[in-house]
Amino acid sequence: MKKILMVVTSVSELGAGGEPTGYNVAEAAHPWKVFRDSGHFVDFASIKGGQPPRDTVDTDDPIQVQFTEDETTRAGLYNTARVEVVDPEQYDAVYLVGGHGTMWDFPNNEGLQKLVGGIYNKGGVVGAVCHGPAGLLDVELHHGLKLLSGKDVAAFTNDEEVAAGKDKVIPFFLADKLTEQGANHIAVDNFEENVQVSERLVTGQNPASAAGVAKEMEKLLAEAIHQEKAEEEAAEAEAEAD
Repeated sequence: MKKILMVVTSVSELGAGGEPTGYNVAEAAHPWKVFRDSGHFVDFASIKGGQPPRDTVDTDDPIQVQFTEDETTRAGLYNTARVEVVDPEQYDAVYLVGGHGTMWDFPNNEGLQKLVGGIYNKGGVVGAVCHGPAGLLDVELHHGLKLLSGKDVAAFTNDEEVAAGKDKVIPFFLADKLTEQGANHIAVDNFEENVQVSERLVTGQNPASAAGVAKEMEKLLAEAIHQEKAEEEAAEAEAEAD
């Protein structure tokens, strides 16, 4: 079993217009189910802590309903930890949930940057979907390079922002910022599934990609478990030989 931290936005309104928002429930629920079904422990954090705002729940989606009604999840989301007080050593992976609000509070947040960088530096897995990759901006690793440098990534595209009617609301185009920081942004048609795996960084383009991101993260975590088991067995064999 691995420990996975899911990070959500604390923004409840989009820009000056005041349109209500919050974390994208589908982008939280579908990965949560993948992680939980694999036997992993899932925890939650947010930028400001406390109970984060959430976007609309699709009651026709049984996984979203299960997520919002699960008692352990409800308790975890009732009073989330602030990202700056979370110890990256406690987690094997971090998953950045999307939602347009992340465009305001994920970038330039030192606590989130240190958390993401810390988990990646210790050999952990980092995942993000849709607007969640906004939390990858300016994350530096221990050797001084940016996490995004040279990585293949997917995120909500400029065309999808226009199609969603948010291109005049958002503070910047996420795909452009990712490219500026040295990432190779890979896009597919609007709202089609697109998951990119680059070393231990897994990103997805939109809500349709959320479960896919979690499944690829799960593969990386399974590889880590297998490696740890092999090392333990080798150490035991060496001890017996001595």
